[in-house]
Amino acid sequence: MAGIEGTLSLAEGGLVGGPAAIGWRLALVRDWGFSGQIFDAMWAQGYFPAEHLLRFITYPFIHLSFTHALIAIVLMLALGKMAAEVMGQLAMLALFFVSGIGGALAYALLLNDPVWLVGAYPSVYGLIGGYSFVLWRKQADTGGPQWQAFSLIALLMGLQLIWSLFASVGNGWVAELAGFFCGFLLSFVCAPGAWARILSRLRPR
Repeated sequence: MAGIEGTLSLAEGGLVGGPAAIGWRLALVRDWGFSGQIFDAMWAQGYFPAEHLLRFITYPFIHLSFTHALIAIVLMLALGKMAAEVMGQLAMLALFFVSGIGGALAYALLLNDPVWLVGAYPSVYGLIGGYSFVLWRKQADTGGPQWQAFSLIALLMGLQLIWSLFASVGNGWVAELAGFFCGFLLSFVCAPGAWARILSRLRPR
């Protein structure tokens, strides 16, 4: 993610690629970003070519600007480190990619937005879902108020609502919120001891 953004920033600064490099970012969005309209066309035809299905896992690596990428990378490093330490590296990768896929599906199925979806934010919100799950389970084990586990997602959604009063924020929040729920639900399986808890509840008493 950082490598892609670094190359694009150098290209836009005229340091690599020559004059044609100015259009590299738009070309990446077109070739690797996620389009709800393309998904709708695939769904209507019942034909799902691999080149377009691949967009579900490539769109998080493309951003609209340096700042757009920087914030996503910082959040991913912080939350990904937490998820990897608590759940393991494979679980962290599962949270990242499954949440990104779930966010894109929600964006396509719930909206009819021609704007292309790019950026790691739905995947990052999936990591926030994993973080919230860890806090939620900790609060349950210690008898604390479980609603506090969702304070971070509530804060972020509140900030988006406030920001929307001053500028157009688009519909990306739908994918981000869906990514959060995907990450939270997936944590029931990925979190340490989760399978043991599920099996113990399924066993007859």
